[in-house]
Amino acid sequence: MRTLIKEIFEKSESFIEKEVLVKGWVKSLRKSKAFSFVVLNDGSCFKDLQIIIDQDTPNYEEISSSITGTCLSVKGLIVESGGRQPIEMQGKEPEIIGKVTEDYPLQKKKTSLEFLREVAHVRARTNTISAVTRVRHHLAQATHQFFSNEGYYYIHTPLITASDAEGAGELFQVSTLDLNNPPRNEKGEIDFEKDYFSQKTFLTCTGQLQAESLALSMGGVYTFGPTFRSENSHTSRHLSEFWMIEPEVAFADLDDVADLGARYIQFMINYALEKCPDEIEFFEKNYKEGLKETLNHVSKTSFQKITYTEAVEILKASSKKFEFKVEWGVDLQTEHERFLTEEHFNAPVIVTDYPKEIKAFYMKLNNDGKTVRAMDILVPGVGEIIGGSQREDDYEILKSRISECGLEADDYEWYLELRKFGGAPHAGFGLGFERAIMYITGMSNIRDVIAFPRYPGNATF
Repeated sequence: MRTLIKEIFEKSESFIEKEVLVKGWVKSLRKSKAFSFVVLNDGSCFKDLQIIIDQDTPNYEEISSSITGTCLSVKGLIVESGGRQPIEMQGKEPEIIGKVTEDYPLQKKKTSLEFLREVAHVRARTNTISAVTRVRHHLAQATHQFFSNEGYYYIHTPLITASDAEGAGELFQVSTLDLNNPPRNEKGEIDFEKDYFSQKTFLTCTGQLQAESLALSMGGVYTFGPTFRSENSHTSRHLSEFWMIEPEVAFADLDDVADLGARYIQFMINYALEKCPDEIEFFEKNYKEGLKETLNHVSKTSFQKITYTEAVEILKASSKKFEFKVEWGVDLQTEHERFLTEEHFNAPVIVTDYPKEIKAFYMKLNNDGKTVRAMDILVPGVGEIIGGSQREDDYEILKSRISECGLEADDYEWYLELRKFGGAPHAGFGLGFERAIMYITGMSNIRDVIAFPRYPGNATF
């Protein structure tokens, strides 16, 4: 029975002088006349297992000629090592499971992240992407543990929708119509009543609206699933397909969910530091100097809270020269957010009460008629990591806001009805999972924290 390399290292003392079977992929191989050193990794942990294969092994020449990427099965004895690692294996019965051809794209030498995106089907065999993948796993587990402990129910909202929850129009359309010869109505327009769902449908950009309906039945819920944006952006922070965590909480206001978001961020950070120490050490050494110090600082520091208006005043009063001009009514840019967190407060910051013109229609209007009960949570090193709001619970105000934003009220009738059918104050937020992974790993490009990135011009693999 196969033993994971992770288990061997975690319980190394109990494995000394015991025979085990391991299976994995060759990271490197150094051959000599008398024996060969094989470095094997099975993906279960950051550490590699060094295996010594003696020349007397019957298939020694075949094994010792293996190249990086070869898949091996090795039975052998775990012994103490005089090298950098406390243990190694004396291999006795090595067997090649999968050979590697000469055009295998990964070699022992360092490879650029840009190149690895071109070979995404094998890039998880590198230290960087395998470490990211393990951190991603643990952050997903942390998410479910946190919200379950808080008393929220995990729900699944639809990926196909007829409404644009963000009102930005950046949606991927879903259709089974013949693109070369679509049916048309009397006006010559495409007749979507003949389409599969009898109306225009899209891939969802958020599960929020449906999650609100569940929150107004279950009290507290959260979604954790893929979302889609057709925004034509090529930045290091945008994907066309990404994962969102979106809690919705009945009988909650903006302060409640702001505090929830702060606790969630700190929980994730502490979970990663506990479960992925080797990976975090690797990221700090290779990608983000001072990463652990930053994470520890955020995990233990109280989040400062200011209004958008106060943020603008602070930014204007500073002597900092910004690329983007600071004006009331204009959304804050990353450089502004980082100044607030890294230079002015030296702490995470919650910014509330944004101008209604730069926020979505569903956010609760403040009494001043100019701002909404919205918030962004900003962290040092990145800026915004969470965006949320108290949702508008007044039927007439919400209907008016839908019209103001150029949307059709008929498309949101079911959503409006939630305000008539036993409505209640409620609030929620969204966190882009990949951006959280970027923050906790120190990776600088979002395309390197998801297995198969989707972005404009690329849907390979």
